[in-house]
Amino acid sequence: MSKEAEKIEITTEFIRLDSALKFTGSAETGGEAKYLIQEGQVLVNGEVCLQRTKKLRPGDVFEFNGESFIISGVE
Repeated sequence: MSKEAEKIEITTEFIRLDSALKFTGSAETGGEAKYLIQEGQVLVNGEVCLQRTKKLRPGDVFEFNGESFIISGVE
């Protein structure tokens, strides 16, 4: 019963994981994003990621709180 991942379009080479959480509204502040990541609540490409500065590039998927987001580049 999983729903399709929401596309997050970026115009740069990458977006940091903490910034992506703020961009999607999953975290309101950088501090909140840092906390969520350090607590192991965020998955990147199916694995727990504890690195808030993790660079997400087009094709990467991150998950938080039952929602999935896929990074997409400008075509």
